[in-house]
Amino acid sequence: MEFLVKVADERGHLVQQVENGYSEAEVRDRFVQQGFLVYWVKPRGLMANGEFRLRRHGKVKQSQFVIFNQQFLTLIKAGLPVLNSLDLLIKRQKDAHLQSLLQNVRDRVKSGESLSEAFAAQGTFPKIYTTTLMAGEKSGNMEEVLARYIAFQRLALTFKKKLAVSLVYPALLVTMVMLMMVFLVTYVVPQFAKLYQDMNANLPAITLIMLAIGTNVQHYGPYILVALIVLAVLGWRWKSTDRGAETVDRGMLSLPLLGDIWLKYQVANFSRMLSTLLTGGLPLVPSLETAGASMSSRRILNGISDAAIRVREGQPLAKSLEAQNMFPDLSVEMIEVGESTGALPAMLNSVAEFYEEDVQTALGAAMALIEPIILIVMAVVVGGILISLYLPIFTLGSNIH
Repeated sequence: MEFLVKVADERGHLVQQVENGYSEAEVRDRFVQQGFLVYWVKPRGLMANGEFRLRRHGKVKQSQFVIFNQQFLTLIKAGLPVLNSLDLLIKRQKDAHLQSLLQNVRDRVKSGESLSEAFAAQGTFPKIYTTTLMAGEKSGNMEEVLARYIAFQRLALTFKKKLAVSLVYPALLVTMVMLMMVFLVTYVVPQFAKLYQDMNANLPAITLIMLAIGTNVQHYGPYILVALIVLAVLGWRWKSTDRGAETVDRGMLSLPLLGDIWLKYQVANFSRMLSTLLTGGLPLVPSLETAGASMSSRRILNGISDAAIRVREGQPLAKSLEAQNMFPDLSVEMIEVGESTGALPAMLNSVAEFYEEDVQTALGAAMALIEPIILIVMAVVVGGILISLYLPIFTLGSNIH
């Protein structure tokens, strides 16, 4: 998770920067131990400084970043120095945001910073990437480390695209249901309210309720919209806190069917990241901390953080993960086999492949179940609204006959 940090050094110079970490307390303690005076640590987001603000820059697109790294690796393999490679790629870069970031990286490397430090200073690139670069710099094997990272990113990108394709149709259905509901309640229902008011007819209770809802929504619509926007901003701000993220994540994991899919997706991502870092030559504990910090699930993130502490104290990885009571038994058993045979990175890859396939299968089955449920709900809701509106007309027609 990203945090905005404001600190002062021993000379009193104020510095504000973006820092990755597990929690506000963990980031604060890290800077205090380094001798800084910490003014505040706040989650980076829409209201990071207590006021409504948007991030000045968006994230780099994963597909563009993969292409950049592939080109960067090709130039390095061809024997070009890092600075010359960056200069060439900056000139050919079409994305203005990525180009500006790369220019800053080039300037920092030229001034004497390492490549990993220069990328980390941007506060935009994934921590796993900067850690991978650092491992390559220390081992002197930058080409192989970059190649492994590119392979990891390609697999992750392919997996995300498959998941996105699976979710397109249900998302369209839900969007259509919401738009139809808004149209019926804000436009169609008030029209019928005017019609029945002119007729002075006795209306059924269900029709009166629906007309009251429609007229109130039309009258108070702007206020409701503003209230929803405020609630969304406050909810986003609350979700950025440790307690909020933990609560939201616990709710997601407790969902029937979808919660299990979400957990397996997180386990697959964690296993793939950890395997990539270990294969690049990084020690187990720093690899755990980096892979954990990259998790989008707060419970998984906190669990991996606790497991890293146990591993640092000398406990096996499998036992440390098992103690968190959240990782699937099969993943723990496979990791235990990998530890005992000395083939942990390869076994972690197997864990990732197994759960990625399991997630795709389970998600396909879930969507096959959810899609007809959405259609049924849409038919019931829309049909109920239309019946409540037309029921008085049917009643009046029967009285005429």
